[in-house]
Amino acid sequence: MLSKTMQDAFSEQIRNEFSSAYLYLSMALYFEGQSLPGFAKWMRVQFTEEQSHGMKMLDYVVDRGGTVALATFEKPAADFKSATDVFERTLAHEQKVTSLIHSLYAVATKENDYATMEMLQWFIKEQVEEEKNASLILDQLKMVGDKGSSLVMLDHRIGKRGE
Repeated sequence: MLSKTMQDAFSEQIRNEFSSAYLYLSMALYFEGQSLPGFAKWMRVQFTEEQSHGMKMLDYVVDRGGTVALATFEKPAADFKSATDVFERTLAHEQKVTSLIHSLYAVATKENDYATMEMLQWFIKEQVEEEKNASLILDQLKMVGDKGSSLVMLDHRIGKRGE
């Protein structure tokens, strides 16, 4: 059984995961409006991944006999200036999520909840990949700029995610 402290920490992180999903959906819609379907697809995949992360945590809490307290979250940002701006925000957001996962792990450590520490290892490794991917795309955007044929070519390549 999960402690009340652990349940509350998971409830907050589940809220954060679904909030992240909404942020990525907002970013996808921005890219749709900019005629960048590859970037939009990439963000839609992120949207789906964040939802699955939230559900993975939710299922874990339920499997451990705990209770999840669902909460609302803020409206996601929608005022993006460029593709580079979106990926700067994406990287910063993933770094924030990494910090939140580390905090959740710290709670599990304090609670001596070894099963939760083990389960959270998957999320810790996932965040390394998330930050790496966002950083790589941001670096490439900085190389090609936010306009022109190079951006269109990068959009096409980014759109192959998941194929």
